[in-house]
Amino acid sequence: MTRSLKNSVRFRVRVPVVPTDHAGVFTDGAWLYTRNRVPGRKVYGELLREEGGVEYRRWDAERSKLAAYLKRGGRIWPFRETSFVLYLGAASGTTVSHLSDVCSLGTIVAVEISPRSFRDLVRLAESRTNVLPVLADAAHPDTYGARAAHADVLYQDVAQRDQEGLFQKNLSLLGPGRFGFLIVKSRSADVAAEPAAVFRAATDRLRSASVDVIDVRTLDPFAKDHAAIVVRTTEPQGAKR
Repeated sequence: MTRSLKNSVRFRVRVPVVPTDHAGVFTDGAWLYTRNRVPGRKVYGELLREEGGVEYRRWDAERSKLAAYLKRGGRIWPFRETSFVLYLGAASGTTVSHLSDVCSLGTIVAVEISPRSFRDLVRLAESRTNVLPVLADAAHPDTYGARAAHADVLYQDVAQRDQEGLFQKNLSLLGPGRFGFLIVKSRSADVAAEPAAVFRAATDRLRSASVDVIDVRTLDPFAKDHAAIVVRTTEPQGAKR
């Protein structure tokens, strides 16, 4: 075979999708995937891949901060097949849809304040019956608390100044030994401050509350000026001292 002919031959090696150490999450070494709960349907234009009779959805870390957390080495993963998740700041449902795959027998209470994004959530829930969309302000958990009481995991991705204050308020819906993921948007908290200083301040404030901070990860380069802070509740957050 001539050199030019050799150069014209292209071999495409298909790397198999295999489970990761995180329940319900798969990888081919480069990309993350979740098993599609609604085969044949995309949510945000993601790649669908079938292997061994199973359809997987590519989970883009540049579109989902929870995926970015995993790509940045995040080690805490309390999401299980039957988990009950309270998701604040659900937007149009990109990350919610992947949690719907992971927690396929559980429930995702997806809270969103924007009517426009909420319409997308409602459309998502029409095919993903484990997603419960709620049009509400996350600053007022009393308006949806009855639907979200005793959730296993609180996940918050809301752009406002007092992000950790809002997070602590919603932790009151969780019992002891539960998990919380706070996505800190440094520019929303303080546009003039260095992101690292914002992350430290938020972490310190959470450590002074009745929670254990168990992981902190910056999400660059997938989500610029963002960090994920993971906590575990140590006692009922509404307890009086």
